[in-house]
Amino acid sequence: MSTVTLGLIAKSNGKKPSGKAYGKLLVHALPQVIHNTKEYERLANELLLLEERDTLGPEEEQLAELLILLIDEYEEVRFPVRKATPRQTLLHLMEARGLAQKDLREVFGSKGIASEVVNGKRSISKTQAKRLADVFHVSAGLFI
Repeated sequence: MSTVTLGLIAKSNGKKPSGKAYGKLLVHALPQVIHNTKEYERLANELLLLEERDTLGPEEEQLAELLILLIDEYEEVRFPVRKATPRQTLLHLMEARGLAQKDLREVFGSKGIASEVVNGKRSISKTQAKRLADVFHVSAGLFI
């Protein structure tokens, strides 16, 4: 569940939606499957208008839920998040913590192996992944 969804649920007053009132909202918003940037921006703006309200009626909550589903679906297709490689993850964590290759010599067992892993000439072994997970306090699966 997205943070937008959680925020909108918190604004809900908990009443049962009226079909007639919801129908009026649908006619105004005209939600539909998003096929292009213009439709995406239009529906995102409709959602932002709902988000700006202090409280939402049940019909508005229902519309917001529909808009979130449509927007999320479009974003997943249009802007897919690519999984980072183990090396990319390592480099990111090193940078975030201000570590250099030499700081990982003990994890890899030697200066040469650390250099090869950091430079992408050698993959990270399962044993090394476990050691890296301990060092960075993350799941070893990020490095495998």
